[in-house]
Amino acid sequence: MRIKGLFWILTALLLSVLAIITYHAFYTESVSLFFLVEGLVLLTVLYLSVFYRRIIKPLHIIGNGMELLKEQDFSSRLSRVGQKEADRIVDIFNKMMEQLKNERLHLREQNHFLDLLINASPMGVIMLNLDKEVLSVNPAARKMLGISSLPDIVGKRLSELDSSLAAELEPIPLYDSQTVRLNDANIYKCTHSSFVDRGFHHSFYLVEMLTQEVFKAEKKAYEKVIRMIAHEVNNTTAGITSTLDTLEATFSEMQDTEDICEVLRVSIERCYSMSHFITNFADVVRIPEPQVKAQPLNTVVFSCKRFMETVCLNRNIRIVMELDPVSPIVNLDNSLFEQVLVNIIKNASESIDHDGEIYIRTSHNPVCLEIADTGKGIDKETEAKLFSPFFSTKRGGQGIGLIFFRQVLQKHNCSFSLRTYADGLTRFRILFE
Repeated sequence: MRIKGLFWILTALLLSVLAIITYHAFYTESVSLFFLVEGLVLLTVLYLSVFYRRIIKPLHIIGNGMELLKEQDFSSRLSRVGQKEADRIVDIFNKMMEQLKNERLHLREQNHFLDLLINASPMGVIMLNLDKEVLSVNPAARKMLGISSLPDIVGKRLSELDSSLAAELEPIPLYDSQTVRLNDANIYKCTHSSFVDRGFHHSFYLVEMLTQEVFKAEKKAYEKVIRMIAHEVNNTTAGITSTLDTLEATFSEMQDTEDICEVLRVSIERCYSMSHFITNFADVVRIPEPQVKAQPLNTVVFSCKRFMETVCLNRNIRIVMELDPVSPIVNLDNSLFEQVLVNIIKNASESIDHDGEIYIRTSHNPVCLEIADTGKGIDKETEAKLFSPFFSTKRGGQGIGLIFFRQVLQKHNCSFSLRTYADGLTRFRILFE
């Protein structure tokens, strides 16, 4: 029961007792004494009313203020009661409420700004709850994870997400940073940290994309290497080739020198092959800017399929087309993109070698092209190296094919990945923006 109610109950009881005592003690003996006692009772009542106004009412008002504070209603204010000590408390309380209101408003503005900053940040932010489930992700993180739908992320553990990046994030120890290179040729700096909320530590991940910086550094490095090698090799082979041509012409006029001439011709051919090898590398760094135009993706795919069909049939490899009935319209350079597709299909057929299937699929939402094969697959260690300069899984490979894919697709603003899935299929996926 509140103090106000207790006060009035006490007052009623006190007055009742005084009235009864006064009546029995004084009314039969002296009327004047009766009225004197009644006057004292009235004075007591007046004193109690003043006591209520000065003590009980301020306490009641302050109690109501505490209720407002409990409900976090910082906009309401208490009224002064005309009692010095109580009014002082009321003034302090009102100032405190004003300060809390301003601080709450400031905190709300800060949180709003922080939300805007996180949502606009190019760095991925992934927050987890106490059960290690995804609590929230910003748009950058969703794009990096490759999952467009928010319900497919929130409330799930990282291990449950269909994302190669999520699989790399989970094993990172708390308060540690690692650089991760994935099968989509992207490179990320991943940091696992935590923050304290209401006394509990909540884990979060910061994911910074380093792809462009690393690619620029790699390109600058291998361009320098190629220029140096090309200069030295071409200068050397030019002199050697000239000398060998002269020797071949000289020995061809002599008798019984056919073996020597054959060796000279092989050597000359080898010099030309070396120059061609260097030229291929140089072509990689001189890819022209694509001349894009809108066209149906299914049409582009059909033209590449016809080109590769003969090669695949010779190896008993079947090309299965699973195209979207509504052909997606994409902006691309037909010449460059067809070259990429032909080489992807060629690599898929080489991975199968003989007897298998290549599946070519298109989808409308999102706009995606997928080339899957039933070949031997790619192990996890190799996935991270696929798009590195000069790396090749082929014996005698030059390691420039996937670099070419990477640069052409990046110039088309496409994201892509190359990965072997649990069903045994190796998929090269291209997503169009």
